[in-house]
Amino acid sequence: MLFCTLYLLPKRGRLFFSLSHLMSVSTSCCAAQDTGFLSDDNVLLESCEYGELQQRMQRHAASGCISKALETLNCMRDHVPGKPTVYDYNAMIRYFLKSGSVAFDVLFEVYSGMKRFGPSPNLLTYQTLLNGMISVGRLKDAVYITDEMMAAGFSPSFTNLSKLFKKLLKTVSVDDAVLVLEIMLSVNYIPSQCDVSALIQGLCQVGMVRVAFSLFVKLSGKGYFCGGIIYNPILWALCKSKQTCAALAVFGFLEKKGFVRSVYSYTALVYGFGKDRLWREAFCCLEEMEKVGSKPSVVTYTVLIKGLCDDGKVDVALNLLGKMEERGCDPDLIVYNIVLRELCNQGREVDIYDLVQVIDQKGLSPDMYTHAALAGGMLKRGNVEVVNKLLLNIILRRCSVDAVIYNIYLHSMCCNGNSGEALSMLQSMMEKGFRPTNAQYNTILKGLCKERNFYEAFKLFDSIMWPSDGPDLISFNTVLSVACKLGNLSIVQRILWQMEYDGIKLDVVSFTSLIQYYCTSGKITDCLKLVESMVINGPRPNTVTVNTLLIGLCKNQQFGLAERYFNYFKQIGISPDARIYSRIKSGRYSYQVGEVLDFDKGT
Repeated sequence: MLFCTLYLLPKRGRLFFSLSHLMSVSTSCCAAQDTGFLSDDNVLLESCEYGELQQRMQRHAASGCISKALETLNCMRDHVPGKPTVYDYNAMIRYFLKSGSVAFDVLFEVYSGMKRFGPSPNLLTYQTLLNGMISVGRLKDAVYITDEMMAAGFSPSFTNLSKLFKKLLKTVSVDDAVLVLEIMLSVNYIPSQCDVSALIQGLCQVGMVRVAFSLFVKLSGKGYFCGGIIYNPILWALCKSKQTCAALAVFGFLEKKGFVRSVYSYTALVYGFGKDRLWREAFCCLEEMEKVGSKPSVVTYTVLIKGLCDDGKVDVALNLLGKMEERGCDPDLIVYNIVLRELCNQGREVDIYDLVQVIDQKGLSPDMYTHAALAGGMLKRGNVEVVNKLLLNIILRRCSVDAVIYNIYLHSMCCNGNSGEALSMLQSMMEKGFRPTNAQYNTILKGLCKERNFYEAFKLFDSIMWPSDGPDLISFNTVLSVACKLGNLSIVQRILWQMEYDGIKLDVVSFTSLIQYYCTSGKITDCLKLVESMVINGPRPNTVTVNTLLIGLCKNQQFGLAERYFNYFKQIGISPDARIYSRIKSGRYSYQVGEVLDFDKGT
């Protein structure tokens, strides 16, 4: 139970009820911890002096038995005039916290009773509670006590607030950290720049960029020195979330207030403009950097070149690569890998060869990312044989490779009709300590299905070789699609049952496979119910789903239904393949004259 839970004590008599309740709930605790005081219990409390009562209360609290401690305080109230004081309560709280077996809801009852019925908590009460909450890691309770302390007119010490602020940052509790920072600023405590930077970064990571900027403005307004470590994360967070215009406004604010914009600040804007495909603005920002004396770094060029390559503008990227060298900024292997990958994607073999030569001339050793760029790009272009030879050579030479390289190699083997060999290779790798992921299994599973090696595919799907979580949605969809195409009801039912058992929900791909199964089996009524369910409850059908439905209806000579569904889906914004409509029309006419068309061809 959190310390900050609200307890209602509406009447004075409620205090005594609470205290008796506390005594009853902690009886079992006291039975184990208070055995050392049995001899003391035989002494009447009424006969004890104030000093002896204090010692008894402290011993009980230190043993974690707060009910006995409260009983002793009640005895003080009845037999010692003016006692117990707030200092007696403070001592009890301090010893209780030190006992190591604190019931925090009980401690809160004590604090609530002090607030309502006296003696009123003083500065030492709050300091003791705050220190205790921080030391045991009950940070939300510590924030609550801090707020209570401020409301009572007391200021926490800088040491306590700073300690609490740091611990909140470590637990990534940014909301509470903001509250503590606001309290610190209200009493003119200034945290370290490192701690403020950690908070700003934490806020940016969870999308609270505006709160981060508001804190930055408040800190700078108080004369607090804010370096790039404070405001640069804000610029980057805005640019990464496609709020480049807002980042530009922040950039202007920094200039107006006299903050020094570093290369890192400009690079954030270059990244943002590139992400938004605003190339003119990106290059203007690059020129502005040079005018003000902020020489673009390798990182600056890298983010711009990557953006250009992602947009397919590899020629502009190559030109910028040349200018980069002219301006004395040597490209590193990361930049070359980015350009190399896009050249491979576009199949520009001459440029690939030239760039590989440049990499070699500069004495840079190709790494796993270079290999992945070459192999991945070539595989997309369909150069399967080249990819196989390249990656096999890399693996045999025991070059540094990662899961991405293995994925590409396994994919290339499966594309070449060697899924069985890919599976054998994966098993061999596992014997050497390699831990495959679902991605590798799914690649081979798809390959086996593509080669119509269904027995091995289902055998792999049912094997225990999968990672601990077992097959994922992609795996299920792969085998479900095969089972639906084969029209094997028993396998379809088993797969659906397994998906439900594993808590994996069907997506649009799963539903599309089932629609194909119902059409293949001639179960048109079930098929239409499934389509209706998708329209009403989701997932929303896509073009492939609609095409599958229409072709299935036509194969079952339901041309009227096919035309109605074609028009319906077109009205709700899902456009089927236009060629299908002409086939529906021609199919209707052909059906009338007794012809049967093959609607699979060309779709």
